[in-house]
Amino acid sequence: MYICLCRGITDSQIQSAIKNGAQTLSQLRKNLGVAGQCGKCACSAQELLDAAKNNNQNHSLFYALAS
Repeated sequence: MYICLCRGITDSQIQSAIKNGAQTLSQLRKNLGVAGQCGKCACSAQELLDAAKNNNQNHSLFYALAS
């Protein structure tokens, strides 16, 4: 799904950038150009960042408890 229509950036591209180490909207903007023009996609991009962060925290907690 397209997140940034101005630059043609998809959720898959954002998720890939997150997997490669992007942790902030600023880093996504630098790496992909997301939210660099009109800015309407900033909220959606931030939601993807937050979801990835929450997912990583849940996995870390699981592994901590399972050990």
